[in-house]
Amino acid sequence: MAQTEIRSEVTGKVWKVLAAPGASVTPDEPILVVESMKMEIPVFATDNGVLRELRVQEGDAVEDGQVVAIVEE
Repeated sequence: MAQTEIRSEVTGKVWKVLAAPGASVTPDEPILVVESMKMEIPVFATDNGVLRELRVQEGDAVEDGQVVAIVEE
C-alpha cells in the first residue's frame, strides 16, 4: 500500500487534532487544525485512506512543510 506524507502548509501551532491513528480519512475532512496569526488553517489528507501515524499533538509548534501525519491509501 502507498503511504502519503501530509504536510503543514503554514508555520504555527497545532490547535486541534481531529482524527486519531486508524481512522478513515478523505480529502474533504480535516485531520488537524493549525493556528497561525490568529487564523485556524485545516490540514487535509490528499486522498482517501487510513491515518497510520500522527506526528504532532495539540500544542506542538509546526513549520511550513513539516510532515504532520502519514496516510496509507
